[in-house]
Amino acid sequence: MRWLDRVLPNIVAITAAHPKRTIFTRFIPARKPGQGVGMWRHYYERWGSMTIDELGPEMIGLVPDLAKFVPPARTFDKHVYSPWTGSDLHQQLRSAGIDTVIITGGETDVCVLSTMLGAIDWGFRVILVTDALCSSADETHDAMMNVYTNRFGEQVETVTTEILLGSWRAELPGRKVS
Repeated sequence: MRWLDRVLPNIVAITAAHPKRTIFTRFIPARKPGQGVGMWRHYYERWGSMTIDELGPEMIGLVPDLAKFVPPARTFDKHVYSPWTGSDLHQQLRSAGIDTVIITGGETDVCVLSTMLGAIDWGFRVILVTDALCSSADETHDAMMNVYTNRFGEQVETVTTEILLGSWRAELPGRKVS
């Protein structure tokens, strides 16, 4: 929870700036051990503690600080790490004229990674907000941040919340930028 506490204010600030343009993706695990397809079944047999019956349904909801933005923000549920697999998310975004995906949230080394790779594969401009990403393990978070900035430097932009919000303020009509 330490990471979430640290990044949540940044995610809230980003969401507050454009709630209508925000999509929260939620990983929805299997209801009980033994459910799932293929290796997901094996995963839930091994990690029964990660099922809805064990976690409780309240653990798959958005945290209250983010839930207050829905609506106008939208929630997109997924049963695998990637929001792009088995969904029409890319078509929804393209149909709305969206060409850039700004990624915040967690887990840096699982869902964020999968979201980023899919966005790259679909040809979106990808922006990772470095101080609005978290993981349950510092070691893998730090390793992934290194991969994001070094291996994907041509396909992914990394910014801080302050830089992102500052760029949006600079784009407002009638505002002078010095």
